[in-house]
Amino acid sequence: MRSRDGTARLLIDFARPYKVSLLVILAAMAVETLTGLAAPWPLKIVIDDVAAPNRPANWPTLAALAAAGVVVIALVDGVASYVDSYCTESVGQHVANDLRMRVYDHLECLSFSYYDTHQTGALLSTITDDVSTVQDFISTSTLSIVIDAMTIVGMLALMFWLNWRFSMFVLLITPVLLMCVTRFRQAVKKAAREVRRRESDIVSVIQAGLESIRTVQAFDAREIEVARLGEASRATVEAALSARRVKSLLSPSIALVTAACTGIVLWRGAALTVSDAMTTGSLVVFLAYLAKFFKPVQDLAKMTNTIAQTNVALERLKSILDIEVSVQERADARQPGAFKGSIVFEHVAFSYTPGAAVLRDVTFAVQPGQFVGVVGPTGSGKSTIASLIPRFYDPTNGRVLIDGTDVREYTLHGIRRQIGFVLQDTVLFRATVRENIAYGRHRASDAEIVEAAQLANAHDFIMTMPGGYDAPIGERGITLSGGQRQRLGIARALVRNAPILILDEPTAWLDSEAEQLVFEGIERLAKGRTVIMIAHRLNTLRRADAIFVLNDGTIAEQGTHDELLALNGIYAGLYATQTGADFVWRAH
Repeated sequence: MRSRDGTARLLIDFARPYKVSLLVILAAMAVETLTGLAAPWPLKIVIDDVAAPNRPANWPTLAALAAAGVVVIALVDGVASYVDSYCTESVGQHVANDLRMRVYDHLECLSFSYYDTHQTGALLSTITDDVSTVQDFISTSTLSIVIDAMTIVGMLALMFWLNWRFSMFVLLITPVLLMCVTRFRQAVKKAAREVRRRESDIVSVIQAGLESIRTVQAFDAREIEVARLGEASRATVEAALSARRVKSLLSPSIALVTAACTGIVLWRGAALTVSDAMTTGSLVVFLAYLAKFFKPVQDLAKMTNTIAQTNVALERLKSILDIEVSVQERADARQPGAFKGSIVFEHVAFSYTPGAAVLRDVTFAVQPGQFVGVVGPTGSGKSTIASLIPRFYDPTNGRVLIDGTDVREYTLHGIRRQIGFVLQDTVLFRATVRENIAYGRHRASDAEIVEAAQLANAHDFIMTMPGGYDAPIGERGITLSGGQRQRLGIARALVRNAPILILDEPTAWLDSEAEQLVFEGIERLAKGRTVIMIAHRLNTLRRADAIFVLNDGTIAEQGTHDELLALNGIYAGLYATQTGADFVWRAH
């Protein structure tokens, strides 16, 4: 019950801004309900008055009024139907847009730790398919549900007025229908949730396969990926068929109950008309209402599946919106001034999961304008240090300070807009070269973009591309070489003009020629900035002002390149392994 209340409250919260449209929709639905209730009455006039043996003298007028009534009722019903259909679709689309934007904005705010444990494919399914399910429910199903409910109430009132005994009989049958609905509701909801979960698995498999298409083809693994999709697809088929088995039992059960009720009323009503206890026209109207009465009841019963699917969709959307942002701004967080570039770690500890520390009591200081390197074996916590500075994560213990102030005292925007990044694999977007460089600073001028590209050694290859700076880049920059992507990443960092620069193994997978071009760009980028470089190739740190060597989550050694070689410890061992130099490592 609590979950259902929560999802209903979520839907109400998003629909509240459109209350004027909702009132218009409600008025149109009321008119549509009234026209539906009035529809059988022209026929009653014809049967009881115009076609009766003792018809009145003004029967031609009555016949004309009945005929005109049919047209007027249809016209009013058409106008009301158009108004509520258009307005409901409008509200549905706007609510879906608001919901989609809210969920995406929230996902963009979540820390990396959330994405460490959640599949992107499942999130894509939620933000597309589940939002679409909610939109369809508001645009189509809500309209039907409200009109059906209003029609049932109106028909019951008129049926009691025509023949209260028959109406009591109908009321006695209605709980049987509701019992059928209640019986199937939970089963349908459970089946719908399983179908949506399986559909998310399909999206995840397809996304992983398409994103890794080069690897798949390189290893001739097409059959493996097709088999994975086949397994996920078959599971979805089985879940959908199981859900259909449950839903298919509902309609026949309701149809049988309604047919029995109609048959009894027809049999008993015929006897009443023969004994003149009820007019033929009244019986026709009552039967028309009876047929229409069970139709909305049956439709509402069939809506059980739609309601269940929508409830599941809302639960999935709410589960995202309810996730608290682990890296949160303090209420009194302030915008920092221009950073000078001092960075200090004070007894910092961090773990991605409880009991598995990645960093233990890490302490070091970087002075403004210094170029420092961070090295160590795989899994020693190098990238974690880089992630703590811009607050992608917060330390489990200890503090990270910029210019002497704990980074948690600053706004996230204030910190990150003053930090530039060049990562191991520069991510490019499906946009032009110009737009990808300007991603570092959205308001950068064309002259600044070109200057940044020139400093990053990217201008020459850009000009060879069809369209130059307006050349479109394919998804993730797959058509560019690794060196070209990295140079665009450097240009992006240059145009940002940030006082702090974080380089996360920017040349790890480049050949020597591409590495040289990239490093020329990095040297220009690093001038006058505080640079923290996570490096795998230790030759790149020869000019570093200081190098911090991580081992088992702690700073095991620190010094310049030459000092660490002279120390003959972990760094010297790593350097010897890479360069092939003669070295005997002393255990510490």
